[in-house]
Amino acid sequence: MDVARGIALVGMIAIHVLPVHDAVTFESTLQWELFAGRAAALFALLAGLSLAFSSGGRTPHRGRELAATRAGLVVRALLIATAGLLVNEAMPSPAPAVGILVYYGAFFLLAIPLLSLRRRTLAVCAVLFAVLGPVLVHTVGSALPQPETSNPTVGSVLADPAAALAQLLLTGTYPALPYLTYLCAGLLLGRLDLHEVTVGVRTAVVGGVLAVGSWAVYRGLVLQGGGYEQLRRHTPGLTREQIDEILVWGPSPDLPTSTWWWLLTAGPHSNTPVALLMDLGTGLAVLGALLVLVRTGRLWAVPAAIGSMTLTLYAAHLLALATEAHYDQRAPWFAAHVAAAAVLAVLWRRFLGQGPLERLVAVAVRGTRRAVLAGGRARGPHQPWPGSCRRR
Repeated sequence: MDVARGIALVGMIAIHVLPVHDAVTFESTLQWELFAGRAAALFALLAGLSLAFSSGGRTPHRGRELAATRAGLVVRALLIATAGLLVNEAMPSPAPAVGILVYYGAFFLLAIPLLSLRRRTLAVCAVLFAVLGPVLVHTVGSALPQPETSNPTVGSVLADPAAALAQLLLTGTYPALPYLTYLCAGLLLGRLDLHEVTVGVRTAVVGGVLAVGSWAVYRGLVLQGGGYEQLRRHTPGLTREQIDEILVWGPSPDLPTSTWWWLLTAGPHSNTPVALLMDLGTGLAVLGALLVLVRTGRLWAVPAAIGSMTLTLYAAHLLALATEAHYDQRAPWFAAHVAAAAVLAVLWRRFLGQGPLERLVAVAVRGTRRAVLAGGRARGPHQPWPGSCRRR
């Protein structure tokens, strides 16, 4: 998990700092093809996996233990969202990047009811969120209040809470309802025995088939099967070049809703069913491969160290972006961001353990869990909770 998180963080840094197109040909760069949308999807998949581990792994928590886990998750969500809001306050306008931390808080809050679900139910939920989430964005997204900033801040939330809520759930860059696809898949995966090599192999194979199959649907129906012409016919306000830009670079900021054919496109951050399943497949393939390959910590020590404190490093990365110094020399600044993250993570992990923000969140979550568990013991095994009914 730490290695996968480290790779995802480097991917996010690459997208935020490095050029997205070639200066001569204007073709998309390799880093854009590799990481655009996929790094965020891998982060969300790993978030679901971490929720599975913290809620019992292969044996999900029940009763008072589950209540304590859910209370700790509320605290975790609020602290991460608060950190995101504070970081976003330091970002200039227009922002050089859209932060995911506030969205993460929404992911965790919405995942609370999912912690007790069986694996089959989680699989069904993943499919439903992959389909119904984009459909909701397509049908009601334009009617919802629109935020003034791409990054939610304390000021924007207080000024227009309805727009901020719509942004977090449906209309933002990382909308929570479609992104629950990744969290459900991560929860399901975390209920398996990940020490078994066969589980890693199957995960990689399923992910590869899902990614290739989703791409084949997009290519067959849109690029070769007449879908592209339907996009042009039903979206007369866009030229062919503008449609091509959406297919390559993703919506800016919103995907058109003039025809249902848009839901079959696969641009980065378009959050269509095809894009969600393709990025989920890529994330599963990467994670499955790592489950097979990462059998010794020494070879993977640096990415694992980076992945062990991604909350701290990601926040620091966004604050560094706020200086806007990276615009002049993108390649050196990318190297500086990654090198600084690697050195800080390795040294901090060796001498101090958990990252500072990770430790703050962990202490608060542990305290909350203990308080809930202690409250249950104080009532005793035969004392009902307020509002409960005794069995006759």
